[in-house]
Amino acid sequence: MEKIYLSLVIPAYNEEENIKSGALESVYHYLKKQKYSWEVLIVDDGSIDKTTFLAEKFSREHKNFKVYQEPHRGKAGAVIAGMLVASGQIILFTDMDQATPINQLAKVLPQFERGKYDIVIGSRQGREGAPFIRKAMAYGFKILRILILGLGYSDTQCGFKAFNKKTVKQVFERMQVFTEKRALEGSAVTAGFDLELLYIAKKLGLKVVEVPVIWHHKGTLRVNPIKDSWQALKDLTRVRISAFLGRYNV
Repeated sequence: MEKIYLSLVIPAYNEEENIKSGALESVYHYLKKQKYSWEVLIVDDGSIDKTTFLAEKFSREHKNFKVYQEPHRGKAGAVIAGMLVASGQIILFTDMDQATPINQLAKVLPQFERGKYDIVIGSRQGREGAPFIRKAMAYGFKILRILILGLGYSDTQCGFKAFNKKTVKQVFERMQVFTEKRALEGSAVTAGFDLELLYIAKKLGLKVVEVPVIWHHKGTLRVNPIKDSWQALKDLTRVRISAFLGRYNV
């Protein structure tokens, strides 16, 4: 059996509109032109709309697409579940809305081919179309994550991150605050998830590189500036406490 080079993990919670607007088609049409082998894992996070039906229909009609149904745990739980079952040598998670277009893979994969890096993370440039409040939140969050966790990346929150196969287990199986079993209500934006996995990568001495990627703001009711900023601060604190207690020691 041919080894899969790339696994794409797409968490999905009530993504009916994005699927209907052609998000999965854009992924398929890009990947089918590539010379490497690939698979797409759509991880349904207990959706209550037609996401499951539409995703399964699409996977029946397009090869290399698979749907995994999971109980609702929020984006973090869905991503972790998908990452741990993916078969690819390189495993990337991305958002269904394709705010970072799939063609940005062309900037990510060469970093692995050079053999220098274990993790490649997208870094949004300019945040085109994002409202002022979103940009202000991003700036404040950057200061906090540097002060609290020592993570000096330009952008830790872009939903476009790739790992080599070995690194996936090293990182995701060590997570303490965000785990595959942690339950969340609603369609929470879990900022701390990205922070925890990058903090673990730092503790493990893994080599991480940022690459600039195109990003377009997608308006969503899932982002609540006040609620999400407070949740992000709590997540930062939880990761810091876990680190203080030695839970990430290797």
